Amino acid sequence: MEPAHGEESSIVSETDVLDDTSLEELPSRPEPPENLADLAESLGLTFRHNLGSVQPPKELAYGEFSRLIGSWGKQHKVVPLSLDENVLTVAVSDPLATEVIDALSMCYARAVRVVVAPEAEIIRSINGVRTSLMSDRESSLETDGDSSDSDISSSLKIDVTDAEDDDAPIIRYVNTLIFRAATQRASDIHIEPYESDLKVRFRIDGVLHDIDTESKVFQAPILSRVKVMANLNIAEKRLPQDGRIGLKIAGQDVDIRVSTVPTRYGERIVLRLLDKSKVMLEIDSLGFRSEILSSVKRVIHKSHGIFLVTGPTGSGKTTSLYACLSEINSVDKNILTIEDPVEYELGGIGQMQVNPKIDFTFANGLRSILRQDPDVIMIGEIRDLETVEIAIQASLTGHLVFSTLHTNDAPGAITRLLDMGVEPFLISSSVVAVMGQRLVRALCPDCKVPAKLTGAQARELGLGLDNLGEHTVFGRREEGCPRCQNTGYRGRMGIHEMLMVDDAIREMIMERANASQIRATASSMNTLRNDGAHKILAGLTSVEEVLRVTQEDAIDV
Repeated sequence: MEPAHGEESSIVSETDVLDDTSLEELPSRPEPPENLADLAESLGLTFRHNLGSVQPPKELAYGEFSRLIGSWGKQHKVVPLSLDENVLTVAVSDPLATEVIDALSMCYARAVRVVVAPEAEIIRSINGVRTSLMSDRESSLETDGDSSDSDISSSLKIDVTDAEDDDAPIIRYVNTLIFRAATQRASDIHIEPYESDLKVRFRIDGVLHDIDTESKVFQAPILSRVKVMANLNIAEKRLPQDGRIGLKIAGQDVDIRVSTVPTRYGERIVLRLLDKSKVMLEIDSLGFRSEILSSVKRVIHKSHGIFLVTGPTGSGKTTSLYACLSEINSVDKNILTIEDPVEYELGGIGQMQVNPKIDFTFANGLRSILRQDPDVIMIGEIRDLETVEIAIQASLTGHLVFSTLHTNDAPGAITRLLDMGVEPFLISSSVVAVMGQRLVRALCPDCKVPAKLTGAQARELGLGLDNLGEHTVFGRREEGCPRCQNTGYRGRMGIHEMLMVDDAIREMIMERANASQIRATASSMNTLRNDGAHKILAGLTSVEEVLRVTQEDAIDV
C-alpha cells in the first residue's frame, strides 16, 4: 500500500473482512529516518511531537484491540489513538512500514488512518494506558480459565503491564500483585500460606498491610508461578531457596529478590522490590543534617580507616553506603565491593557477589579484593571475626573500608566488635567513625495537620518547651488521603547519629567500655532521637513515629 503525496488520509483504505486473519510476526525493517517530521510532511501525514494529550482511550485496550497496547504494539511501534465509526487512527514511528498498516487493516477490517510520532512517545503512550489498565484491574483470581502449572511460563525481563487478555488467571494475578506493590511504594510482598487460606501482605514505608486473602486451592499455582519467574526449582519444597526476577513495570527496570522458606502449611515467599530508578545515590539527598553531612563527607574522603553504618535490617544502610561511594567515585580511584547480594549496579565500580555454594564468602572475597590494588573497599556486612580482621588489616595498610553492622546504635558497634573477639587496640587504630541509622515515615504533605507537643513528649525527645514557640509541629490525619493510601504517611527518611572516634573514645575502647559509657563520653554526639526531634520541628514527621522507631534507645536518651 503506497501512500499518495499531499493527503493526511492517504493511508485510509477499506478492505474486505478476512475472518481468519490475525496479527502475526512481521519481518523487521530498517530503522526509520531520524527526521520524522520531514518524512511525515513529505508523505502528507500529521506529525505529533507529543502524544500526551491524545493517549488511547482504555476501551481500545480491551478485547480485539488488546494486543495493540502490549508487546505487539511495542514491537512494531504502533499505538491506537481513536476509533471513529469505521476508521481506526494509529500513531506509528515508521510510516514506511506499510506491512504493519496492512496487517492492522486486514485483522480489524477497518480503514486505518496514520499519524507519525517519535518512537519514545509511542512507548510512553502504551506504558501509560497499560498502567491505567493495571490500576483498574481487579486483583482477585478469576475461577474461569485454566490455572494449572502447565500454563505458567517464565516472565523474566517482561513488562508486567503487558499482560494479554488470554493470559492464564494465575499469570494475571501475580503480575497485578507486583504492579500494585510498585505503584503503592511497597518494598516487600509477603505471600503467606496458612491452614485454610493464602494471605498477601505489602510492607509500605516499613509497616505491613493486609492486601488480599485467597483460597487455599490457588496456593500451589501462585507459588509455582513466582518460583518459575525467579528460576527456582519448583519441585523443591523442603529447603529454602533464593532467586531474583528482573522485569519492567511500565517501562521502569525493577529487580525483585525472592526468598522461599518451608513452613507447616507450605512455602512462604517474600519478594523484595528494588526500583533502580528511585534509588538515591546523591549523598545530599539522603536527609542528613548539615553537621552530620559534613562529618560524613570528611570521613569518606579519608585515605584509610573503617567507616561503619549500623542499624536493623531494612534501615537503609546499604543505600547510604552506595551514596557515599558515588560521592567519592572518580577515575583516579579503584573502588571494589563485595555484597550479598548486589542490590544496585554502580557505574565505574567493581561489584562482587558472595556465593556460599562455592565457598566464595565475604572473607575469601575480601582476600581477593586486596590483590586487585583497591583504594576503597565496601563490604556488604561484617558477620564474623575472620571478615572483620581482614577489614582491619586492609584499613591499616592504607585502604578506606566501608561496611555495615547490625547493632541498635552507633556506640553498640564498638561493643559488638569487642564481643566478636577483636583486640581493642585494633579497633581503636582502624575504626574512624560509626553512623547509626533508622528510617521514619514522612508525613503526607497533602493531609498532615497541626499537632500539639506535650511536655512529656518534649522531655522524651530531649527538647525544652521554651524554644518551641516559633515552631509548629505536625501529625498525621487519621483518615489520611488517597495520595498516601489513607495512612497519613508517604515515603520515609533517615534519622542518624554520628560517632567520631577521637582520642577520648579510643581510650574508652582500650578500657573495653560498654555502649552506655561510650555514649556518655561522646556527649556532643547527636542521638537518633535528637535528630528525629529536629525532623519533627521541621514538620517532616510526627512525634509518634520518632518515638516508635527509637523506642529501644529511650534508656540512653
